[in-house]
Amino acid sequence: MDMMVWNLVLSFVSAAALLWVKSIHDEIKRLSILISKTREEHADKFVNKHDMNNDINRVLARLDRLDEKLDEFMKEQRSALG
Repeated sequence: MDMMVWNLVLSFVSAAALLWVKSIHDEIKRLSILISKTREEHADKFVNKHDMNNDINRVLARLDRLDEKLDEFMKEQRSALG
């Protein structure tokens, strides 16, 4: 009788431990999937280096053209005055 009780206790403890391990494993798997999805979503929100360099170069080119136009305007104003 003692052995049967001991077997029942060990069976319940083992079952509880295995259920806990399974739930932890499932949670880790779920979190892993969420991390993967988060990485994919964040990758769409940021700019890569190539695109950033292209945008900066376009802005700098426009500033250079604006600088040239301003220089020409100032030369015309000086020649008109003097």
